Amino acid sequence: MPSDSEIARAVRPVPVAELARDRLGAPAGAVIPQGVDKAKLALPWLELLPENPGARLVLVTAMTPTSRGEGKTGTAIGLADALSRRGRRAMVCLREPSMGPVFGMKGGASGSGRAQLLPREDINLHFTGDFHAVATAHNLLAAMLDNHLYRGNALGLESVSWRRVLDLNDRALRSVLTGAEAGPGQPQRLSGFDIAAASEVMAILALAQSWEDLTRRVGAIVVGRTRSGKPVRATDLKAAGAMAALLRDALQPNLVQTLEHTPALVHAGPFANIAHGCSSVVATRAALRLAEYVVTEAGFGADLGAEKFVDIKCRQSGLRPDAAVVVATLSALKHHGGAENLGAADCAALERGMGNLLRHVGIVRDLLGLPCVVCLNRFAEDADRELDLARRLLAGSGVEGLVSEHWARGGAGAEDLARWVEAVPRGAAARGVYPADAALAHQLETISRRVYGAAGITLEARAREEIARLEAEGCGALPVCVAKTQYSFTTDPSVRGAPEGHMIRIRDVRLSAGAGFVVALAGDIPTMPGLPARPRAEAIALAPDGRITGLD
Repeated sequence: MPSDSEIARAVRPVPVAELARDRLGAPAGAVIPQGVDKAKLALPWLELLPENPGARLVLVTAMTPTSRGEGKTGTAIGLADALSRRGRRAMVCLREPSMGPVFGMKGGASGSGRAQLLPREDINLHFTGDFHAVATAHNLLAAMLDNHLYRGNALGLESVSWRRVLDLNDRALRSVLTGAEAGPGQPQRLSGFDIAAASEVMAILALAQSWEDLTRRVGAIVVGRTRSGKPVRATDLKAAGAMAALLRDALQPNLVQTLEHTPALVHAGPFANIAHGCSSVVATRAALRLAEYVVTEAGFGADLGAEKFVDIKCRQSGLRPDAAVVVATLSALKHHGGAENLGAADCAALERGMGNLLRHVGIVRDLLGLPCVVCLNRFAEDADRELDLARRLLAGSGVEGLVSEHWARGGAGAEDLARWVEAVPRGAAARGVYPADAALAHQLETISRRVYGAAGITLEARAREEIARLEAEGCGALPVCVAKTQYSFTTDPSVRGAPEGHMIRIRDVRLSAGAGFVVALAGDIPTMPGLPARPRAEAIALAPDGRITGLD
């Protein structure tokens, strides 16, 4: 089987201006080329597009992931290609990859096999510079904050909560001492770095709906508090205008294509384990005006990505998905059934691991109220008898399971999924896990019990204090974004399957006022990941002919 890079190099992309003209009806002035094969779509043109009430939004989520990845991105791409093959106007909306995972454990995040995006190397590395814009705007605010302190601290800041960001995994920067050359007005302070995908600025980019909304949101960012406890915001530091200027072009969605030339909008990149994990509202809304079917994904499993998609993204934007696809693999089922050798046939482990998948189905179907199907994402080593067993077990639980071969066959291998999507009746009434006006502690209890299968939560002292303060300030009903390991329903990444009765430990709570939610840090989840023992960066290289290798 050829590598992902070899498959991608064998396909000649359609020039992006032609793709935009022929598939989207975009006039020349609406396309801002970023080279030959990628472009930004002009926000003023997108805002003038008429609504398309017949368009359908399909959410791709998954069971609890393993380090191998279950292929949500590839499934979303393959499904969009399959719909295109069937004569539907389809688009796919995905997040931009962070270079942290690209150089760390995960590698490239633009699909795999014959369900990929082009240009894959650009998308996985610098792309159109959106991540750089986010990090620069974020760090500009940090610099202006420290300059304010140096110039006399007229606002009376006593505690500072705004850290810096970097789009790389670097555990050495989790905790840093700033102000090494301390002097009058510039005291030393313990701070640190988060990864750019966890920045509130990234969340704002994904949720803002216009340049005006973007400016308002970045201005609302809280950077610290005065001695009396009053929040100090980016507007108080007069930083909002410059930050919005840096983010102006970043808010315009990026247009690329699949191997089969289906248009793809790849925009914004918040992580789902430490942020809300969805591509941008701007891109999703644009696609729904330009296509009949829009396929999007939410990061990691349904417990993290799908819950936040509905409770945060949909509540803020008014978007509503019509159906959901829950992605599973034989290796993930066996992993959650306790198997160690995931390549070996092990029907007993597969059956034991089915509980994990069925809980995710329950989250999507029973809690969020979405029609759903399980996509058994097939890879070359998968045995027919194990796939048949998985389908029988799903059927016995009242769930339809469809084997998809988009990895090996592209859109042709996902046509069963496409037919299922086409057959889903319109009018799904997606609902949140908790009431829109629920208090923060109640939200955390509800998510922990109904989504994670926990017995409840334990609030550490700092978390209790922050919740009480936020409720006193009128922020107690903002939706909560739980930052938790993606590898387990618990806060312990080593616990597999579908455990019940555990406790979710909330160690801290942070207000993201501009993003419009509150982040709850559960367990020991870091907001700056570290590199693994053998980072993927070791395999990435530049060939003499200019090709980038090792991103497979």
